[in-house]
Amino acid sequence: MSVSAENGEADGRAQGMPVIRKIRADQPWRWLEAGWADFRRIPAISLTYGIAFLAASLALAAVLFLTGFSALLPVFGAGFLLVGPLLAVGLYEASRRLEAGLPVHLKDVVFVSSRNLSQLALVGGMLAGAFIIWLRLAGWISAAFFGPVGIPPLSEFVPTLLLTPRGLAMLAIGTAVGGVIAFAVFAISAISVPLLLARDIDAVTAVIASVRAVRENFWAMLLWGWIVALLTALGIATWFLGLAVIFPLLGHATWHAQRALVGDA
Repeated sequence: MSVSAENGEADGRAQGMPVIRKIRADQPWRWLEAGWADFRRIPAISLTYGIAFLAASLALAAVLFLTGFSALLPVFGAGFLLVGPLLAVGLYEASRRLEAGLPVHLKDVVFVSSRNLSQLALVGGMLAGAFIIWLRLAGWISAAFFGPVGIPPLSEFVPTLLLTPRGLAMLAIGTAVGGVIAFAVFAISAISVPLLLARDIDAVTAVIASVRAVRENFWAMLLWGWIVALLTALGIATWFLGLAVIFPLLGHATWHAQRALVGDA
């Protein structure tokens, strides 16, 4: 380790901040492998968690179709990327227990016990706030392009979105706005939630550490964000069925991302 790196770690410890490691650009693939290994060690618990999430997703989709708002399904699908890190807290706990050599039971992941529950709730509030902002912006964008008529049903909305100038313009602007929000949320939540389970720190410290991890390992974290987004999109494209496996896989992998990025105290 270089003198500057040693000084950086010493400064981080002195300030009570987690030490962020520099990692290889291809490291996210190792996290995915480690997440799959955890999945295979506790398949029943991982699948139960994933199926519960699948059931909630299908219930939300059913409500949107029954109320005539099926075209909002892609909006809520994108919103999953914003709140997903908090929804996976039980999976982080499962991987933490596996790493520590502790038994893992379903109650351990459903009722996570942590001294940082209030701080987890604070980060959850941040993510929920970002989700609400995304919904409001999506509503404004749709109103700007579709006016008071409102968004057509999903069966009409998709061709309109992809095959008309108005739809393509809306898609471009919505993607740009959503991308900015998604990256900002990714930066604050990439490792902050599992870090709060791993260490007795506050939410602000965890968020700052997450932002630093993204900034100091930009290309590796860009790859990780792409992997998360791609797998999530594949899960949603299967009418959410793929998320029964993909969601717990990404949850376990995120725990290993935090462990790789944050040095020992």
